[in-house]
Formats: sequence, structure tokens, C-alpha cells
Amino acid sequence: MFRLFFKKPRNLKDDILSGLTVALALVPEAVAFAFVAGVDPLVGLYAAFFVGLITSTIGGRPGMISGATGAMAVVMTAFVVIYGLEYLFAAVIVAGIFQVLAGVFRLGKFVRLLPHPVMLGFVNGLAIVIGLAQFGQFKEKHEVIYNEATQNFEVVGQWMSASSSTLWIMIAIIVATMAIIQYLPKLTRAIPAPLVAIIVGTLLVTFTSIKSPTVRDVLDTQRVLQAEKDYKQKEFVAAKGDYTLNELESKGDALAAAPVESEKLGEIKEGLKAGLPTFAIPTLDWSDWTGIKTVVLLGLTLASIGLIESLMTLSLIDEITETRGSSNRECVGQGVANIVTGFFGGMGGCAMIGQSMININSGGRGRTSGISAALFLFAFILFAPALIEMIPIASLVGVMFMVVIATFEWSSLRLLGKIPRSDFLVIVAVSTVTVFLDLAIAVGVGIVISALVFAWNRSKEITLEKTDEKEGLVHYEVEGNIFFGSITEFKALFNPKTDPQDVYLSFEKSKLCDHSSLEAVHSLSEKYKALGKCLHLTALSPECANLLRKAGDTVEVSVKGTDKVSI
Repeated sequence: MFRLFFKKPRNLKDDILSGLTVALALVPEAVAFAFVAGVDPLVGLYAAFFVGLITSTIGGRPGMISGATGAMAVVMTAFVVIYGLEYLFAAVIVAGIFQVLAGVFRLGKFVRLLPHPVMLGFVNGLAIVIGLAQFGQFKEKHEVIYNEATQNFEVVGQWMSASSSTLWIMIAIIVATMAIIQYLPKLTRAIPAPLVAIIVGTLLVTFTSIKSPTVRDVLDTQRVLQAEKDYKQKEFVAAKGDYTLNELESKGDALAAAPVESEKLGEIKEGLKAGLPTFAIPTLDWSDWTGIKTVVLLGLTLASIGLIESLMTLSLIDEITETRGSSNRECVGQGVANIVTGFFGGMGGCAMIGQSMININSGGRGRTSGISAALFLFAFILFAPALIEMIPIASLVGVMFMVVIATFEWSSLRLLGKIPRSDFLVIVAVSTVTVFLDLAIAVGVGIVISALVFAWNRSKEITLEKTDEKEGLVHYEVEGNIFFGSITEFKALFNPKTDPQDVYLSFEKSKLCDHSSLEAVHSLSEKYKALGKCLHLTALSPECANLLRKAGDTVEVSVKGTDKVSI
């Protein structure tokens, strides 16, 4: 274990300093995603600690940072409203179990089958999502409103006006932060530039007359609004049965606008200070089969989203660092992390491309960087929450904007006309779906488009050449693989009516790939048989011969073996 962390002493300083930078950047993201999921910020912070620590220790990609993520948070929102936290923790545990099984059965290797355009679309889409998420910090005067479409209460804010001094101060801090990150490395790399930028911004806001919203300001405001939203949601659900359909909107709007006495909101925590997380088995109503089934389905959804985002981030870091991580080991690491997180009251998580890029760009390449980031985060929460609370949100937004710039594949914008149009379409489609829906659907769309284009192109590569013709027989050689996409072209190459009694078809340059190809051969054989003729298959590879052998009576052909195989 000692050698695991210290086999490269020259990088230990970089890993620890990078971990400190990442820890500071993890806080607002974990808090923001906790609110997206509808849970207390500490639930997100605990997830960032446990998932980050465990995946960095036993995962398959040193230097990759994991924690609470938006991709998983967005699918939790409605579930938390309906079933509550206990069921969410159970779903996180189930997700972890699915992820461990994926690693045990070595399913992680399939990420290497993803086409490069899908990877580009994934990276660009996530960069856009990260960037758009930062603009929420430019809103003020937040309030609770009623959403008629979802029949739920939501927290919304108004954009800062152009005449607002707060807006221009935030923009100035963001620009200064980005400038420090861009130009400081040209002077020195002794300390990560993002860390310096955060410290400078914090000192300006704390010790000068410059005032800008801090992590504490946002945290306390959001907690009060979250408590108010939850209270009004419960009141509305309790009374909704007495309303007619036409009354729902007016009653919801009236309740949203009504002030709530602070006593009714209960005790609201202040700041980030918290105690040690405690182990607890989620309490479920096992007689509620609908709830249990929903837990399993949500767990499967979370596992899928988490693994897709983690494994694609792993591949991205592999490419940047020119090293190779273990995808199957990462599946197990992510799974164990989510299982533990669920038992200790965390919302679960997966790899974070933004924080991973901060870590890599700050010099963190080893496991120590991720471990130190998790430990710094936990230490801040327990012993020094004030240090994080005083950080201006604008500094963290500036850091994340630089992450967006570094993450987005700008070269992909110049690919139009240089790569097949179908590949460029995949890049645009995956990026767009990632922004408007979610990562899992985006990757699925990209894979489907790529597979259909591949099948279409390969289907046109089937050719038939006549190699020999004698009285009563003819020899053909087919070139190109036969599969579901090419069977129509394959059948069109033959004319049983004009062919002689015996037709020999060589597969030396071709293969039968699937059930559709077997059916195509069977259909062709039946046409010759109906005319009193016979189709012979020759030069079959062992794989094709075995495929025909397994098909048995499904394919009625006369197979002439070669020195490779004989049936």
C-alpha cells in the first residue's frame, strides 16, 4: 500500500496541491447537484467524499475525480419527491451492485467499441452542460413558484440586470480568475493556477470593499428556499384531492405566493459544518412492491448513467495522459463507492469530467490527487467550513469556464467537409442530446446512428465474380461479409433461372455473420431447389461452418468442405 501511493515521489507535491484545488471546486458542484436532486447539500457533499475517496483508491483510473454529478442528479428529482431519501439511498446501493456486477462480468471493455465521433460529441456536450450550469449563478431574487405542467413547486430566480453592480463585480472576478489560470503557468508551475486564482478572489472579497456572493451566501439562501419548497409541496399534495382540475393552477400559484412562517419550516442548518456521517440501512416498506420495483429501476438507470459517464471520462483521460486505465476495475470501484455511499447517506455519483480536467491540468496524475481531494473536502466540512464558505462564487465560475474551454474539442468545429458527413452528424447529435436530455440517451443515439451508417456502407460492398463455367456447372466467388444489412444486395446478385444444374459458391473472401445471413442462404437454396438445381457452398471458414452446423435443418444447403473445414 505504501508503494502504491509513493512510488513516484516527484509527483507527490503536484498531486496534493492539485487535490486541494479540486476539493475547493467540488464544493459548489456537490451543493448545486444536491439541490437539483432535491436533497440537503450535505447529502451531496458526503457523496463527493465517499465516491471520490473510494474510486481514487481502488478504481481503474488514477487522476480521475469522482463525486456527485448532474447527470445522475437530474433523474433523482421526481423520485425523491415521491418516495423520499430512504428510497433514494436504497436505489444508490442497488446501482452500486449493478456496477460491481458489470465489472465482474468484464462489461467495461465495451466502452472501447464507442466510435470516435461519439466520444467527441460526449466531450462537447458535457462541456456545454458544464458551461450552461454556471450561468445559474447570475440569477438573484429567488422565489418558489408552482409549475402547472409537473404539478410541483420549483425554485426560480431572475437574471441580474445590466445596471447591477453585483453583476459587474462577478464578471470582473471571473475574468481575473480566468486570466490568472491562463497566464500564471507561464511564470511558474510550483502552485496550481486555479488554486492561486481562488485564493486571490477570496482575499479580494474578504479584505476589501469589493462584495460578491460567496459559497455561504448561496448555501444559506438555497437551504431556506429548499425548505419552503418542500413545505409547500407537502401542503399542496395533502390538499390536492379537494381541488377540481380547473382549481389546481390557481391554488398552486396562491400557495406559492403565500409567505411561510419560519417556525413551520423547522430547523434549517447554516453553513457547511457537519458531523461524521453515520452508517444506516435504508428503511423501506417491503410490502410496497411498486416502490421496490421503482428502486430497482432507478438503480439500473443510475448505474447505466454512472458507468457511461465514468468510462467515457476514463477514455478521455487515457487519451490526454497517453496512459491506459482499467475499465473493468473502474466499474468495480464505482460500484463499491456507491454501495458505501448509500449506507452512509450520500446521493451517489460517478466520474466528473470538469473536476477531472482541473486535476489533470493542475498536475494531478496519481491516485494521491483524488484521495487528497476527498480528504481535503472532508476536512473542510468537519474542521474548517469557514474557509470554503468565504470563497466567492465568481472565482469558482471562472475556474469552471476554463474547464469548459479546455474540455471542448474545438478542432471538431473544423471537421465539416474533412470527415464523412455521417460522422459529423453523430458529433452534433450526441452533443445536442447530451445538452437537452441526458448522457445515456445521447450515447445510445450516437451508437445507433454510427451502427446504421456502418451497416448501410458495408451492405454496398457485396460483389459476385464468376471464376469458372463448364457444361452443367458454374463457380462463383462472393466478396464482402453477409449480414442483416447486405442480404438484399446478396440475393440480387443471383439468377437461379439462368444458372446451370450445379452452382458452386466460394466463401473464401466472405463470411456469414448472423441469423439474417443464414436465412438469406437458405432462401437462395430454396430457389435453386425449386428449379431442380443444387447450391454448393465451398471454402467456408471454420467460424462460418460452425454457424451452419449449429443452424442444423434451418439451412438446407449442400456444403462442400475445403482443407479448412468439412461438413
